[in-house]
Amino acid sequence: MTNEQVMARAIELALRGTGNVSPNPLVGCVLLKNGRIIGEGWHNEYGSGHAEVEAVTNASEDVEGATAVVTLEPCSHFGKTAPCADLLIQKGIKRVVVGIEDVNPLVAGNGIAKLQKAGIEVEVGTMAEECKWLIRYYAKNIATGMPYVVAKIAQTIDGCIATEHGESQWITSEESRIASHGLRNELDAVLIGRATALADNPSLTVRHVIGRQPWRVVLDTHLSLPITLNIFTDMFRSRTIICCAEHKVNGRKADELRSEGVKIIGVETDESGLINLRVALSRLSDEFRIASVLTEGGASLLSSMVSKSLIDEYHFFIAPMLIGKGLKAFGEYSADTLASSKKLKIISSRQSGDDLHVIAV
Repeated sequence: MTNEQVMARAIELALRGTGNVSPNPLVGCVLLKNGRIIGEGWHNEYGSGHAEVEAVTNASEDVEGATAVVTLEPCSHFGKTAPCADLLIQKGIKRVVVGIEDVNPLVAGNGIAKLQKAGIEVEVGTMAEECKWLIRYYAKNIATGMPYVVAKIAQTIDGCIATEHGESQWITSEESRIASHGLRNELDAVLIGRATALADNPSLTVRHVIGRQPWRVVLDTHLSLPITLNIFTDMFRSRTIICCAEHKVNGRKADELRSEGVKIIGVETDESGLINLRVALSRLSDEFRIASVLTEGGASLLSSMVSKSLIDEYHFFIAPMLIGKGLKAFGEYSADTLASSKKLKIISSRQSGDDLHVIAV
């Protein structure tokens, strides 16, 4: 088996931890001996054993002399678990194939150096781009202290997310809605603006797939949303976070919401008097360990976020439907020239029921 074949399997394993490991990265590991796979593992839950530990534990025979193929550099520091580099050394692993180095300053080449110092052959860079994509949420959060932001846009082929009267359910297919719920499970939080909360009264929960419930974040500058909304009254209300202006965090309304388990963050406002989005995102990371955010709009929020370059990845679910005069996803964003327009790179496109699901960065 080639390094690439085994690394592809390690990536496949890593994805099994989707939705469960944040703010840690997705990692997979395969152990090879005499050309055969003898152990596999992945990081399946935050605080649990890392991929290398699981692979060694699950091995069908003694791992001494084996090769470890791992998507991310083995850790070299004590955190919630002991260093994986130490484990590989202790178990007599003779060779380690690493997808990419860890961007975490606590590791950042130290794991590789420790392995090499112990006489273990280390090869770095197998399927590096694929491994980098695997940990993109973690990598941005570690490097910047900001969550990785994914925008989900369900739109018609002519770019409308609703009719001019606000009707939007349902533009896209059931398959696309299932995929959207998969994104909710995959990312740490779902973010919407006040207008969407008021117009749609959404639950923002994971329903069409099996998974954990994300944080539900609503931007409500003046803390004016009615307390009867689903996000304040359902069984997951303790997973709701309201970002409001700093002077609104104290008072009867705030106290009433807190008594129901709702979390409230006071955030400074920008020059327009609205929540400073960059500060709000940073606070979500700092205070709730939110490393990734899925924004589901609406148009004002999406336009504001793209104008401030806060969106890292776009998921367009495009339905074969024409509305014409309707609400546009980025209708409040304007580029004065083609040169100043937001340029995107298409990563993938595939059929989603009758729709087209396009991922761009």
